[in-house]
Amino acid sequence: MNAFKLYRTLFLVIAGLAISCTDLDEQLRSELEQGVSTVNTADLLIGAYTALNEPYQQEQRWVLEEISTDAAIAPTRGGDWDDNGMHRAIHLHTWNADNGYMNNTFNRLLTVQFQASNVLRNNPSAQQAAEARFIRALSMYDVLNLWGVVPYREDLEDFRTNPTTLQAQEAIDFITRELDEIMNDLPSTGAAYVANQNAARTLSMKLYLNKAVFLNRQSPTFEAADMNQVIELANQIAASNRYTISAPGHYFDNFSPNNHAVSTENIFTLYNENGVRGGNVDRTWNTVAHYNMVPGGWNGWCTLSDYYDLYEEGDERLGIYYDYPADTMDNPDQRKNVGFFIGQQYNMNTGRPLNARNPSSQPLSFTREITIRTSGSTLETAGIRVMKYAFDYSVPSGQRNNDWVVFRYADVLLMKAEAILRGGTGAPSEALTLVNTIRTNRGIAPFTTLTLDDLIDERGRELYWEGWRRQDLIRFGKFLEPGLVRTTASEPHRLVYPIPSQQLAVNANLEQNPGY
Repeated sequence: MNAFKLYRTLFLVIAGLAISCTDLDEQLRSELEQGVSTVNTADLLIGAYTALNEPYQQEQRWVLEEISTDAAIAPTRGGDWDDNGMHRAIHLHTWNADNGYMNNTFNRLLTVQFQASNVLRNNPSAQQAAEARFIRALSMYDVLNLWGVVPYREDLEDFRTNPTTLQAQEAIDFITRELDEIMNDLPSTGAAYVANQNAARTLSMKLYLNKAVFLNRQSPTFEAADMNQVIELANQIAASNRYTISAPGHYFDNFSPNNHAVSTENIFTLYNENGVRGGNVDRTWNTVAHYNMVPGGWNGWCTLSDYYDLYEEGDERLGIYYDYPADTMDNPDQRKNVGFFIGQQYNMNTGRPLNARNPSSQPLSFTREITIRTSGSTLETAGIRVMKYAFDYSVPSGQRNNDWVVFRYADVLLMKAEAILRGGTGAPSEALTLVNTIRTNRGIAPFTTLTLDDLIDERGRELYWEGWRRQDLIRFGKFLEPGLVRTTASEPHRLVYPIPSQQLAVNANLEQNPGY
């Protein structure tokens, strides 16, 4: 936990700089203004991909999308995980424009936009330009989703000029046009960690599916034409014959240390390779694991019991003993090593039951009960823990090899089913078949009927902790509803986040969102 606090403190210092500004940005800007370039285009493109790591890999953007919902909570444990109430405010919907997660996420996503745009002014090939424009479109989509407007800098020559602010319709039009124009220049095959045609199609699906929400958060009207676009794009992805829903017993292939080789679902991922480059995928374990687990973590985040109760017994997604090459634990009883962890925990090498740290005589048994502040006997044990990415034990230290999943084929099928139910071309029976294709492979009984309420629950079960829950709940009209810990309904202005105060201070073209 101390290392985490140090890391976050250092990052906050960096993130407090002006919009889209890092040390690398400053160096590049200086060189560009002087007409000098010491970085080749391929390196710039890698830099744009790498810039996605911080907001995505269970960090900034992820926190805003998951901890604000019923799927995740970061409780204060005694004096630990307090952070001036920053985490509590996200879950309780009491955040303001000075919340550190707001500024960090906003700043980093705009850094992605800058890094991608910078590729375009350094003589990229047609494919390099298309990849950079995809990365930029993804970052702009995220800003639109979270804040409802998108700062955009067309001119990279004069940084004294503030970025313009694209309103929702302008941002939708811009991203749509970008994705249409780059399609033919993106690769149709190859590694999932390279922007590709199906990644662009999936992002377009998300844009069309959420378009009505972006234009009217409280009362969206889903147009049949937009839903048909979602369906057509899904059909194009299916027609590429590149993906299938993971076979029974292989759901966690999508998140394993060798997921680049074994996943049949991953459409777009973020590259992680020890000794090469990547992001902090270790956070998927560190933020949740108890100190005495192997490896130990920071004993922090967890899910809520009503989310856990969405699952049926036997659902593979709840967790299994997952046998994968990078698991070097003896695990004599083949205990669960991925998924949701509840009840008594065990040493995966010896099979012996673990105890808590303080008091050391207390069994380490994770409970269903969780409060926004925990203390006393529940300090270390409160909350069901979630570990979706199988730990890469093969790497003694440093970068783990699990590529981070951004887009996955199961999401494509669920979005198509939703588009049909929302008025797109297709029979309800087709939507039912799509969802049951997933459920059957996860080891549970197929639905006999399908409603939108069924679908939001199934999205929760399938896509847990992948960074889409807030967006989904808003689209289904459920984000403001009270929950297990946040027991009162939230105000409508919470459907978008406040523009961070630090960003308002440096960009006169930004205006605060209503209600903040």
